[in-house]
Amino acid sequence: MVCLGNICRSPLAEGILQSKADTAGLNWKIDSAGTNGYHNGEAPHKLSQKVAKLNGIDISHQRSRKITAADLESYDLIYVMAGDVLDDIRRLTKAAFLQHHSKISLIMNELHPNEDLDVPDPWYGTEPGYHEVYEMLNNACNRIIEKYANK
Repeated sequence: MVCLGNICRSPLAEGILQSKADTAGLNWKIDSAGTNGYHNGEAPHKLSQKVAKLNGIDISHQRSRKITAADLESYDLIYVMAGDVLDDIRRLTKAAFLQHHSKISLIMNELHPNEDLDVPDPWYGTEPGYHEVYEMLNNACNRIIEKYANK
């Protein structure tokens, strides 16, 4: 799961999908990263943590990190929160992106194929925006579980 700073959207997505995978008895390792590295080592945003906890998920242990080319090789799928983040991944990982681009996609395409919808960044907003993002990601993660759980 990748967003810009790895403190709002992608930590929520990581927590939601890991929780769903665990509940389904799937041995999946979910991780998240950001493209800018501005928050390396920081915990998720307090409102991301609050909204996750309200939904029974603890993401307080997560720490922000910057995506690397090695991530593209290591993970089976890379879900991206927005088009600008996808552009950043392409720029940052160059050759690895060319080699592994088929496993990188916008997460909302799971629900709305080929529409390339973004998950809005709630960073500058208030708590309701974090709830909206949670619901979007929760729905996308439900679809991911349905799609891949039996593979």
